[in-house]
Amino acid sequence: MALPLRNMLRSGLVEALLLRERWRSGIVYNPFTADMVRNPYAAYARLRARDPVHYSRLLNGWFLTRYADIDAVLRNPRQFSSDPRNGDLSRRQRDALPEADDFTMLFLDPPDHKRLRSLVNKAFTLRAVSTLEPRIRSLTGALLDDIGDPGGFDLMTALAHPLPVIVIAEMLGVPPEDYPRFRVWSAQRARALEPTMTREEKKAADAAGVAFHDFFMAIIRERRRKPGDDIISALVHVEEEGDRLSEREMLNMLRLLLVAGNETTTNLIGNGMLALLRNPDQLQRLRDDPSLIEGAIDELLRFDSPVQTGFRYALADGEVGGAPVRKGQILALSVGAANRDPDMFEDPDRLDIGRQGISHLSFGRGIHHCIGAPLARLEARIAFEGILERFGSIRLLAERADFQPAIVLRGLRSLPVGCART
Repeated sequence: MALPLRNMLRSGLVEALLLRERWRSGIVYNPFTADMVRNPYAAYARLRARDPVHYSRLLNGWFLTRYADIDAVLRNPRQFSSDPRNGDLSRRQRDALPEADDFTMLFLDPPDHKRLRSLVNKAFTLRAVSTLEPRIRSLTGALLDDIGDPGGFDLMTALAHPLPVIVIAEMLGVPPEDYPRFRVWSAQRARALEPTMTREEKKAADAAGVAFHDFFMAIIRERRRKPGDDIISALVHVEEEGDRLSEREMLNMLRLLLVAGNETTTNLIGNGMLALLRNPDQLQRLRDDPSLIEGAIDELLRFDSPVQTGFRYALADGEVGGAPVRKGQILALSVGAANRDPDMFEDPDRLDIGRQGISHLSFGRGIHHCIGAPLARLEARIAFEGILERFGSIRLLAERADFQPAIVLRGLRSLPVGCART
């Protein structure tokens, strides 16, 4: 999406755009405010109530906040493309696009999307993921053991960051000594999804992409000589047997798995733990009844989604939620707003780990439904269970949450907590 939004902010162009936007609709979408970074849900509610299909000058497209509208768009890939090359992009947005052969399946439409997804689907089925549970429990226990002073530590550094990195790295067959730089590359590449990315962050993301390419090409060559029991070996085997996966496609797939298998789960653990700590009655309820954990994970996903916004591009003139949408126009789908829509969820701003019938959009919907959803749920469940079993009490050590400024991914930089062991 649009790389230079922060540069626009510095130049004063943002203020001019927002003035026009307010004149047109009486309300604006401004992701740059400190309040929006800390808690975007009040702003989402205002937009949903006053202008639910809102034209955003900053995003150069429509910003959708109603569940029904977003669900309908996600379910209709024939009308709404995931490929930004089908969008009527500004020059800035075009400049931010990757090279054509660097697109992952996240930004592709059928039939390419279906072909690529089928190659890794087996590794992320519920049955395949369930075999990882003993290993994830062992990793969680070891990371919690390494906490030197439970009276004061950063939960993101101690558990939320390293656990998903190690799990996806092991699935890919990455050597343990490379886990630290694996995590750095993931964080740098994740920023490439953000319209708020700065030029410095883009340079870092590009450099991480080059390092990533060199690193995985060495592993791919090794797996061709000596296959192992990992995803890279499986992809190499498919490539050689059916010639259905090019080298570039393989690298793109690995890059996607690195970011998607890491950043979103990290944010689920961090955002979810923060929500529980801010709602101590629900934290205690989960302690008293651990059987609620499965539903609690879905409620935490709904309440503060790791993925806040997705993008689609109209393939033909039409209408969305009563607004005329022209071919090529961008639709920014506010998943975070949809998950708090009162037309879909009763008392949506209340955390209720016993909530029934949760049909959130945090993992997407339709053909792009998150392939790693079973793994993310399992890692989060084990992480929360491990924390609650290990610590008899947990408290926040910071008045304000330190969220990374972002539009697409919502996650904490840090989560200082103080705990007492059971």
